[in-house]
Amino acid sequence: MTTIPIVIYIKIIYIISLNWDENGDFFYTFYTMVGLSNAFCLMLYAILGTSKVMAYCSRSTEEIVGLFISAAFLVDSVKYVVAEFNNYYCFDYINSTAAGAVMRRAVEEEATYECDPNKPLVSLITILITVYVGVQIFNFKYSPYLNAAKRVLVADYSLVVAVAAGTVIGSFTFTGIELKMFTVDTERALFQFVEFKSPPAMAVLAAMGLGFVMSILFFMEGNISESIVSNPANKLKKGSAFHMDMFVTGIINAILSLFCLPWVHGSLPHSPLHVRALADIEEHVENGHLTEHVVYVRETRLTILISHILIGVSVLMIPEPLNRVPIPVFYGLFIYLAITSLGEFQMWERFVLIFTEQTLYPPFHYVRKVPQKIIHCFTLLQLLQLGALCLVSFGGSAYLKMFFPFVIILLMPIREKVLPTLISERHLSALDGEH
Repeated sequence: MTTIPIVIYIKIIYIISLNWDENGDFFYTFYTMVGLSNAFCLMLYAILGTSKVMAYCSRSTEEIVGLFISAAFLVDSVKYVVAEFNNYYCFDYINSTAAGAVMRRAVEEEATYECDPNKPLVSLITILITVYVGVQIFNFKYSPYLNAAKRVLVADYSLVVAVAAGTVIGSFTFTGIELKMFTVDTERALFQFVEFKSPPAMAVLAAMGLGFVMSILFFMEGNISESIVSNPANKLKKGSAFHMDMFVTGIINAILSLFCLPWVHGSLPHSPLHVRALADIEEHVENGHLTEHVVYVRETRLTILISHILIGVSVLMIPEPLNRVPIPVFYGLFIYLAITSLGEFQMWERFVLIFTEQTLYPPFHYVRKVPQKIIHCFTLLQLLQLGALCLVSFGGSAYLKMFFPFVIILLMPIREKVLPTLISERHLSALDGEH
C-alpha cells in the first residue's frame, strides 16, 4: 500500500523534475527512472540478505517510525484545513481585517479571489464528523453491548461507516456548498506505458540517486512493518520472509513504474491492523486497567487476496460513485487512522504517563521495574528523535526532505550506541524489550 512517506517522496520527485521541464511533462519519465532504480536496489538488497541488519532495529525505532507516520497523517490533514481557510475564509470587502494580506495580494496581482467562508467551515465539519463516527464505532468493541464477537464485527466496519457518514454530510446535507470532490484524470488511460522522453545525463544521475535513497525508505518501512507483524506477542506460527517480500516488492514496483502508478509495499499502520483484525483478543482487567492479549491469529492469504481483488474492482467505481466522495472525507480518514493506531504504541502510553498522577499509573511491567524519572527520560529522548524526523520531513526545502530516510536509519545506531550511555541496559531492556 502507498503510505504518507511515499507520497512525500513523490512530491519531492515532482519538484526536482521541474528543473528539466517547468511544465511538468518530464515528471512521468523521471518518475519511471526513479522507480526502476528503486526496484533494482530492493531486489539487490534481497539477494544480498541485507535485512539481517534489522536485528539492530529495536521496539523504540519501530514505534518512532510508526508514530511518525501517524504524525504525517495529522500534518497533512491540518495543512489541508489551513489551506482551505486561507483560500476561502474572508469578507467581501477588500479592506476588512479578516480578509487579510492574502486577499490584498490577490488584488494587487490582478488575480481572482473567491470568498466563501462556508466552504472551509463545511470541510472542517465533514472532517470532524468522519473522525468522530469512525473512532466511536472503532471503540464500540470496548462497550458492554452485544457479545464480544459482534462488538468486534461492528468495530471492523468503522472505516466504511465513517466514509458513508462523511459523504452524506459533505455531499447531500450542505447541498448549496460545493466541496472539492474525488477526481481522476480520465484523459490518461489507467494502464498506459509512460511515453519515455530522452533524459539529460544529470536527470539520469539524479533519478539513480533518488531511487537509492527511496529504496532505503522502502527497506526500513517495509521491514519495520514486517517486524511489528511478526513480533512474538502476535503468536504467529508461520515464519517471516523478509528477503522474499523485498524481492517481490521490487518486481511489483518496477511494473508500476512503467505505468507511472503509485508504488506500494507493506505499510504502517495497515499491516499491524490487518493482523489484529484476524486475531482473537483476550481482555484482562487488572487494577481497573484493561489490557489485551492475542490468543490466536488466523494466518490466511484469503483476506489479502480478496481485499486486493476488491481494490481492483473499485476501478469500476470511477468516476461514479467515487466522484461524490468529498476530499475532506479522505483527510478525516487520515486522522482516523492516526488516532486508532496510537493504542498500538508503548511510546504513546508512556507519553500519557507524563501527565498522569503516579499513583494512578496502570500496572505495566516497566512501571514496576523502572523508576519514574527513567521512564520519562526515555520517552523524552524518543520524542526528540521523532521531532528531528518530523522536522526534516515536513519542514525546509525539497532537497532537505529527500534525506529523511537516512534519519530513519540513524535511529538504529542512536538506540544501540547513544542511549546505553544515558540509561542503564537493565532499564532499557525493560522499556525497549520485546512486545
